[in-house]
Amino acid sequence: MTPDELAKACAATMWADDHASQGLGMTLDAVGPGTSVLSMTVTQAMVNGLGVCHGGFILTLADSAMAFASNAHGAKAVAQHISITYVRPGRLGERLVATAEERVRSGRSGMYDVRVSGADGTVVAEMRGHTRLTGERFFPHA
Repeated sequence: MTPDELAKACAATMWADDHASQGLGMTLDAVGPGTSVLSMTVTQAMVNGLGVCHGGFILTLADSAMAFASNAHGAKAVAQHISITYVRPGRLGERLVATAEERVRSGRSGMYDVRVSGADGTVVAEMRGHTRLTGERFFPHA
Protein backbone atom coordinates (compact mmCIF):
# COMPACT_ATOMS: atom_id res chain seq x y z
CA MET A 1 0.00 0.00 0.00
CA THR A 2 1.42 3.42 -0.96
CA PRO A 3 1.49 6.27 1.60
CA ASP A 4 -1.42 7.97 -0.21
CA GLU A 5 -3.46 4.75 -0.24
CA LEU A 6 -2.75 4.21 3.46
CA ALA A 7 -3.82 7.78 4.28
CA LYS A 8 -7.08 7.33 2.37
CA ALA A 9 -7.77 3.95 4.00
CA CYS A 10 -7.17 5.34 7.49
CA ALA A 11 -9.40 8.34 6.73
CA ALA A 12 -12.21 6.10 5.44
CA THR A 13 -12.02 3.97 8.60
CA MET A 14 -12.10 7.04 10.85
CA TRP A 15 -14.83 8.83 8.87
CA ALA A 16 -17.18 5.84 9.10
CA ASP A 17 -17.40 6.31 12.89
CA ASP A 18 -16.85 10.08 13.18
CA HIS A 19 -20.34 11.11 14.22
CA ALA A 20 -19.09 14.39 15.71
CA SER A 21 -17.62 15.77 12.47
CA GLN A 22 -20.44 14.42 10.33
CA GLY A 23 -23.06 15.69 12.77
CA LEU A 24 -21.70 19.23 12.40
CA GLY A 25 -21.94 18.96 8.62
CA MET A 26 -18.20 18.71 8.00
CA THR A 27 -16.89 17.19 4.80
CA LEU A 28 -13.53 15.48 4.38
CA ASP A 29 -12.28 17.15 1.20
CA ALA A 30 -8.72 15.78 0.96
CA VAL A 31 -6.28 13.60 2.87
CA GLY A 32 -2.68 12.58 2.36
CA PRO A 33 0.29 11.52 4.48
CA GLY A 34 0.32 14.15 7.26
CA THR A 35 -2.22 16.44 5.58
CA SER A 36 -5.95 16.92 5.38
CA VAL A 37 -8.60 19.42 4.35
CA LEU A 38 -12.03 19.54 6.00
CA SER A 39 -14.78 22.11 5.53
CA MET A 40 -17.99 23.14 7.24
CA THR A 41 -20.74 25.70 6.69
CA VAL A 42 -21.60 27.90 9.68
CA THR A 43 -25.24 27.20 10.57
CA GLN A 44 -27.68 29.14 12.76
CA ALA A 45 -27.05 26.64 15.58
CA MET A 46 -23.33 27.61 15.55
CA VAL A 47 -23.88 31.36 15.93
CA ASN A 48 -23.37 32.87 19.40
CA GLY A 49 -24.98 35.86 21.11
CA LEU A 50 -22.71 38.24 19.21
CA GLY A 51 -24.01 37.01 15.86
CA VAL A 52 -20.82 35.22 14.82
CA CYS A 53 -19.66 31.60 14.79
CA HIS A 54 -18.86 30.36 18.30
CA GLY A 55 -15.11 29.75 18.55
CA GLY A 56 -15.67 26.22 19.82
CA PHE A 57 -17.06 25.19 16.45
CA ILE A 58 -14.07 26.69 14.64
CA LEU A 59 -11.75 24.84 17.04
CA THR A 60 -13.67 21.61 16.47
CA LEU A 61 -13.23 21.94 12.70
CA ALA A 62 -9.48 22.55 13.14
CA ASP A 63 -9.15 19.66 15.60
CA SER A 64 -10.91 17.29 13.19
CA ALA A 65 -8.54 18.34 10.41
CA MET A 66 -5.57 17.61 12.68
CA ALA A 67 -7.07 14.22 13.55
CA PHE A 68 -7.22 13.12 9.92
CA ALA A 69 -3.71 14.44 9.16
CA SER A 70 -2.13 12.87 12.25
CA ASN A 71 -3.77 9.46 11.71
CA ALA A 72 -2.85 9.23 8.02
CA HIS A 73 0.31 7.17 8.57
CA GLY A 74 -1.53 4.13 9.94
CA ALA A 75 -0.69 4.63 13.62
CA LYS A 76 -3.53 5.89 15.81
CA ALA A 77 -2.93 9.35 17.31
CA VAL A 78 -4.91 11.54 19.70
CA ALA A 79 -4.70 15.25 20.48
CA GLN A 80 -2.43 16.11 23.39
CA HIS A 81 -2.43 19.93 23.33
CA ILE A 82 -4.05 22.59 21.15
CA SER A 83 -3.56 26.34 20.94
CA ILE A 84 -5.70 28.47 18.64
CA THR A 85 -5.65 32.13 17.68
CA TYR A 86 -8.79 33.63 16.17
CA VAL A 87 -8.08 36.26 13.52
CA ARG A 88 -11.60 37.16 12.43
CA PRO A 89 -15.07 35.77 13.10
CA GLY A 90 -16.82 33.16 11.02
CA ARG A 91 -20.17 34.33 9.72
CA LEU A 92 -23.55 32.64 9.36
CA GLY A 93 -23.68 30.77 6.04
CA GLU A 94 -19.92 31.01 5.47
CA ARG A 95 -18.05 27.90 4.35
CA LEU A 96 -14.96 27.44 6.54
CA VAL A 97 -12.03 25.37 5.28
CA ALA A 98 -9.45 23.82 7.65
CA THR A 99 -6.13 22.78 6.13
CA ALA A 100 -3.87 20.68 8.36
CA GLU A 101 -0.16 20.14 7.74
CA GLU A 102 2.25 17.98 9.68
CA ARG A 103 5.28 19.88 10.96
CA VAL A 104 7.06 17.25 13.07
CA ARG A 105 6.59 13.54 13.68
CA SER A 106 9.12 12.01 16.05
CA GLY A 107 8.79 9.01 18.33
CA ARG A 108 5.27 9.07 19.76
CA SER A 109 4.78 12.81 19.26
CA GLY A 110 3.60 14.97 16.38
CA MET A 111 3.04 18.66 15.74
CA TYR A 112 0.49 20.05 13.28
CA ASP A 113 -0.47 23.48 12.02
CA VAL A 114 -4.05 24.07 10.92
CA ARG A 115 -5.28 27.15 9.09
CA VAL A 116 -9.01 27.82 9.05
CA SER A 117 -10.00 30.11 6.19
CA GLY A 118 -13.18 31.49 4.73
CA ALA A 119 -14.24 30.52 1.22
CA ASP A 120 -12.54 33.70 -0.05
CA GLY A 121 -9.23 32.56 1.45
CA THR A 122 -9.09 35.05 4.33
CA VAL A 123 -7.71 33.58 7.55
CA VAL A 124 -10.26 32.96 10.31
CA ALA A 125 -7.96 31.14 12.77
CA GLU A 126 -4.57 29.48 13.12
CA MET A 127 -4.16 26.42 15.33
CA ARG A 128 -1.08 24.51 16.45
CA GLY A 129 -1.72 21.07 17.84
CA HIS A 130 0.39 18.35 19.39
CA THR A 131 -0.51 14.68 19.13
CA ARG A 132 0.51 11.49 20.87
CA LEU A 133 0.50 7.99 19.37
CA THR A 134 -1.63 5.45 21.25
CA GLY A 135 0.42 2.40 20.27
CA GLU A 136 -2.44 1.02 18.17
CA ARG A 137 -2.59 0.76 14.37
CA PHE A 138 -5.48 0.90 11.92
CA PHE A 139 -4.21 -2.08 9.93
CA PRO A 140 -1.85 -4.49 11.75
CA HIS A 141 0.27 -5.27 8.68
CA ALA A 142 0.34 -1.89 6.95
